[in-house]
Amino acid sequence: MANNISVIIVDDHPLVLRGFEFILRNCADIRLEGSFATATEALAFLGSSSVDVVLMDINLPDMNGIDATEQLKKKWPAIHVVAISNLNEASVARRMLQSGASGYLLKNVSSAELIQAIVDVQAGKEVVSKEMQHALAETKEEIPFVTAREREVLGLLAEGKTTPEIANQLFISKLTVETHRRNLLQKFKVANSASLIHRASELKFI
Repeated sequence: MANNISVIIVDDHPLVLRGFEFILRNCADIRLEGSFATATEALAFLGSSSVDVVLMDINLPDMNGIDATEQLKKKWPAIHVVAISNLNEASVARRMLQSGASGYLLKNVSSAELIQAIVDVQAGKEVVSKEMQHALAETKEEIPFVTAREREVLGLLAEGKTTPEIANQLFISKLTVETHRRNLLQKFKVANSASLIHRASELKFI
């Protein structure tokens, strides 16, 4: 087993957090550097401390784990992220892996599987829970690539904002807003904004 892999945990469920802490602290080859309830706290910690692996929950109080992983990987591409989630939805797992994560594990993972997953991602491998492997294999759903600006527009559309309101809030022209909206309709393969919001919600973009 690899020696002394440094790890942090990002999860806002105290019982889950304590359980993972117990597992990792009892593994001689893993060094637990910290546990955080929000992505903001974890990212701030990484700004001054380097670790090998981050165990990242998907549902966090300040931002979702997918967005947090994208931010993390842009700043520290060498860090390996493993999602730890209750969500066994293929679309979520696929988006997490596309965001740069090296693994996706369900929270019912065993101690041995968790430790092995940390060792494997540190060695450059991708790890996915067996249940998720089946789900990913069975669904060939195409997940659209959405830019940061398109995601902003999508979020405001979901809030019921009009084109002029979105233009004012994002300091862009109404024509640009409409261009983003048309691009989103094409990417999600829908005909109108209501269907767009519904589909984007299904795929966990909003």
